[in-house]
Amino acid sequence: MKPISRLRQRNKKHKMKLKILLPFRVFADTDNVSSIVLETSEGSYGLLPNRLDCVAALIPGIFTYVIGAESPRYLAVGAGVLIKAGAQVLVSVSNAIGGADLGQLAATVKKELSKKEEDAGQVKSITQKLESGFIYTFDKFRKE
Repeated sequence: MKPISRLRQRNKKHKMKLKILLPFRVFADTDNVSSIVLETSEGSYGLLPNRLDCVAALIPGIFTYVIGAESPRYLAVGAGVLIKAGAQVLVSVSNAIGGADLGQLAATVKKELSKKEEDAGQVKSITQKLESGFIYTFDKFRKE
């Protein structure tokens, strides 16, 4: 029979370290991850600590991970890439939104998307004003 301290050390070895990167910041840096579920263009895949090293292209969707024996954590993620090397899992995505449960996550994503659409409309309006101002100034300069 193995001593308890050795069993605890052994169980720690069979966990993953997950780091989720966004373009301008680290979204999450978590130890003790016991499983991950991700979505690719080929379908959904699950990762466990002893899985072979791999690389996967992620599509926008739900990214799920479990820390220890806790309940799953859900993220809505944009397109990106996942790299698993040993116990290290590195995820780089264009955007990530976290939520306590799937219902709350869906509401948060809808809110963020409507905000982005509104922002895009404002950007388009400003761009059109800049373009028309440039054309007016250029035409005025040309006539002089």
